[in-house]
This record gives sequence, C-alpha cells and structure tokens, in this order.
Amino acid sequence: MRIFKRVGALALALTALMAGQAWAQTPLVFAVNEGVTYRVNPGATVERFRELSEDLGKLLKRPVKVQAVTDYKELAAGLAEQRYDLAWVHPAHHSIRALSKNGYHLVAVTKGFTEYSASFMVRSDSPLKSINDLKGLKVGAPSEDSITSVIMRATLRDALGPQLPETVYVKLQDAVPFMVENNMVASGVTASRAVVKEWQAKGGKVLATSKPVPIKHLIASSKVTEAERAQLTAYFVGLDQSADGKKRLESMTVQGFAPYDQAKLLELGKWLGV
Repeated sequence: MRIFKRVGALALALTALMAGQAWAQTPLVFAVNEGVTYRVNPGATVERFRELSEDLGKLLKRPVKVQAVTDYKELAAGLAEQRYDLAWVHPAHHSIRALSKNGYHLVAVTKGFTEYSASFMVRSDSPLKSINDLKGLKVGAPSEDSITSVIMRATLRDALGPQLPETVYVKLQDAVPFMVENNMVASGVTASRAVVKEWQAKGGKVLATSKPVPIKHLIASSKVTEAERAQLTAYFVGLDQSADGKKRLESMTVQGFAPYDQAKLLELGKWLGV
C-alpha cells in the first residue's frame, strides 16, 4: 500500500515538474507598437529588439517572442484578450485602457516621451488668436485613433465644450501641414516635434499646445507575476547604466525608461476620455 502511495506521490511531483518546465518553455509574447502615424517597418522592429529579447529571456528564464503590432485595432483586440504578456505601447489611450479594463500593470514609461503634446498649427497670415477661435471651423489631424488626435479632442473639449469642430483626418503626421498650407483647414494638429520645427522655420505659427501626456508605456499582463514585473522594471530602468544597456536603448531609439505612478496615468485617461 505504501509503495502505491509513494508511486502516486512521485507521479504527481513529476507531473508538476513537467508542467513547470512546459510553462518555462512557453514564449513570453512581447508586443511592440511604435505608433500608427509614423513610418514603421515591422520586420526591422523584430530584428532591432533581438538582443533585448534575449536579455529578457535570460532574466525571466523563458523564451521571448517579439511581435510588431502596427494596426491599432489588432493592438486593442490583443490587449483586451491579454494575448500579449508584455507590451510597449505608443498610444497612451490604448495602454491606459489596458491598465483600467484589461488587467494590465504599468512596468515603466519611456524617457523623452513623458511630455508628449499636440500643437495646433496655423498659417502665418491666420487671424486666429486662440484655440477658442476654432469654433465652427475645420481642423486637420492625423489618424482618428492616434494618440495625437485623442489629445486634440480632449483639448478642444476643454476649450469649446462637447460640440467639436469638424475634423479632417489623414494617415500620417507629416501630411497635416499640407492641409493648412492649402487652406483646407483652419488649423492642423501634430505632435511631431520635427513637423512643428519645420512649420515654424517656414514662418508658420502655433496657435496653442495641449497639456503634456506620457506615451510609450511598457505594460505587463496579469499573467506576469508581481516578482517578474519588479524584475522587468529594474531591467528597463537600469538600461542607461551600462554599455550593453545603452546599445539596447539605441536599437529602440529612446533615451531610457523610468518608473511612473499608474494612478496618475489612469487620471489622465479620464481627461482623454478613455
């Protein structure tokens, strides 16, 4: 009888061990979204993140699969279903929604992107004096679901109330100035510093700028343990402290990462209408 009990206990232990090994070999899916209104090459993204994914695999003791996600509908569906264990999300409204509704937790924010704001550009000869003057006029903006346009609408709601100006949306940020130059819209909205700089260099004006919003959030699903999240935060925040880490940051084209208060992001989400 004792022999059967021992065999049974051994079988249970072996089953648990095999399950643990299988879990350890299950790839952690790391979704990377770098925006929808900028030009992004998904294949190049996976290659750029190769060494970083190898680091994460060693850290978490399981393989890491990088998945470039350029389509926002696909991103939203993946976050809603927790298909991504870890995600680096450019559009703040999608990551904040994942934090508030889909069980994700904030790991870190991206340095250099904590003051992301939308600029309302107008022609040099525009008679407009403030954002309030846009009432009843047309506004141009990048993709309707871009974080730039979400910030734009929140800013306009603050100034004009729920009745927003008619908006003409284009796919890319750098297409917005064309609409303003050719009097297709009274003002064009962009969050691209390069676009704003070029606009002002040509003599164009900036009518108003929105309040800043942190974007490019690194978030982890509830399938990632609290201890693993702490490891991930320490890893990403510490990247700018070593030569190898700086190489990883260079491949991501960012300065580094920093911890951030999740509650503050959720409060910003209310303003954004998430």
